[in-house]
Amino acid sequence: MTISLSDAGKRFNRDWIFRHFNYQFSAGNSYAIVGPNGSGKSTLLQVICGAVALNEGTLGYEGLHAKPENGTENLFSHISIAAPYLEVVEEMTVTEFLQFHQTFKTLLPALSIREIISMVALETAAHKQIRYYSSGMKQRVKLAQAIFSDVPVVLLDEPCTNLDSAGIALYQVLIETYCKNRVVIVSSNDEAEFGFCKLRINMMEIK
Repeated sequence: MTISLSDAGKRFNRDWIFRHFNYQFSAGNSYAIVGPNGSGKSTLLQVICGAVALNEGTLGYEGLHAKPENGTENLFSHISIAAPYLEVVEEMTVTEFLQFHQTFKTLLPALSIREIISMVALETAAHKQIRYYSSGMKQRVKLAQAIFSDVPVVLLDEPCTNLDSAGIALYQVLIETYCKNRVVIVSSNDEAEFGFCKLRINMMEIK
């Protein structure tokens, strides 16, 4: 599984976020996208997942049937993402939410939903509506649906948002245990979130 950007550029109105960006992301590697607030970290991540279109250059996925230039309707089944701006269905319980999620994106086959909920320390709240969760508990739900999806690409935007020290430690264990053979890309300025990443992309260097 390889994701390639060639001479890629993205702008909003007349302001270029990045230009002439050439990079290749490959399976089994972890990448950190770093840079100051407003430098375009989240924008680049959204480009990679197909949610935001490039203004110039190309984005390709080797090893997937999905071809973004011909439509991205199939791309979602190969990529998972957790981000502060993505919401969960708060009227559902975490059990119902993962069951619903499983109808359009397969979860890792070796684990049951009950086991996944236990792994993210939400077993005591498994039958409580998510709207009654704390912000940290909601973040654990987001991480669960991203990390435990059976997909080759995991994208994480500020993945430890609202997590306490125990939650951050849990996140690091989940990454180490379940993300070794995938493409993992983390957008963050916090070493605790991307310290495991082998390669780093500084947005200030691709302006």
